[in-house]
Amino acid sequence: MCTQEALRDLDRAFAHFFRRLKEEQAGKKDKLGFPKFKTKKKGAGSFRLTGAIHVFERGIQLPRLGLLRLKEKGYLPTMGAHILSATVSEKGGRWFVSLQVEMELPDPVPQAKPVAGVDLGINRMAQVSDGTYFEHPRALKRNLTKLKRLQRMVSRRHKGSANRRKAVKQLLKAYARVRNIRRNALHQATSSLAKSKSAIVLEDLHVSGRMKNHHLAMAITDVGMYEFKRQLLYKGGWYGCQVLLADRFYPSTKRCSACGEIREIGLKERRYHCPVCGLTMDRDLNAAINLEQLFMKETTASSAESYACGEQCRWRLGVTMLEEAGTEHRSIMDRFE
Repeated sequence: MCTQEALRDLDRAFAHFFRRLKEEQAGKKDKLGFPKFKTKKKGAGSFRLTGAIHVFERGIQLPRLGLLRLKEKGYLPTMGAHILSATVSEKGGRWFVSLQVEMELPDPVPQAKPVAGVDLGINRMAQVSDGTYFEHPRALKRNLTKLKRLQRMVSRRHKGSANRRKAVKQLLKAYARVRNIRRNALHQATSSLAKSKSAIVLEDLHVSGRMKNHHLAMAITDVGMYEFKRQLLYKGGWYGCQVLLADRFYPSTKRCSACGEIREIGLKERRYHCPVCGLTMDRDLNAAINLEQLFMKETTASSAESYACGEQCRWRLGVTMLEEAGTEHRSIMDRFE
């Protein structure tokens, strides 16, 4: 079964390669690359199965493998879903199974929920405009000493030895624990926001550009800003929450949420002080309020926004919603004022 899926993947890879080759010959610029074969040591560590797959309350029946007991119960759909395939993977010494299903989901019922602006940061994972916030667990920072020690153990073992394989397994378990802690915090935060808000405004952050600052790269990686946005996008389609992406050049941190004055603010300044109206508050909360005001002004006013400084500031507001849960998203409104 898994060998058949591997051959199908290989056939699909060659089909894409020859298609791109024809497009290149026709004058179209497209990324061209011959399919690369992977070894078992550096492979994905997973395989896909199709055929007769049945899910029970405490187990799952897979082709060729038979009935397998599940450690976690209630995750996999047992009724009302057509199972297409199952992917078995191994991470950190533990085995996981994920299902690709086809099922009909009812449209979410519109409810009167508040609108919120969310500012992502390093000190706090997410600051909401209503004053609530989500702390990020700093999984990488708190486990960095252990990871360094295990990495030294791996480098000191002879290549190909049994002791090196044992050290590699310990290192993979440590990395898997860091990844699970971070994902758990992200899922809790994004689910809470998608269920309790009707619209959420996020900044379209250039994460890869910010990571070029070597003083902040590890801290930004530990937060998981892109994963936060990705989860919020598809969960918004599930629970009827609009996810709006403000332009990355919108001065949410520099702008005063009370009078609209814009001033430069350094990374070390954790509180925003307005020299015009005297407003003093946390800089992340001020940025989140500005993002919420951006949505309100877009929905209530049709003219360009004029700040207290008298300058016409251009900004772009992209409303992003999922067409179907877990598939793709489309831009409904994308305009300049």
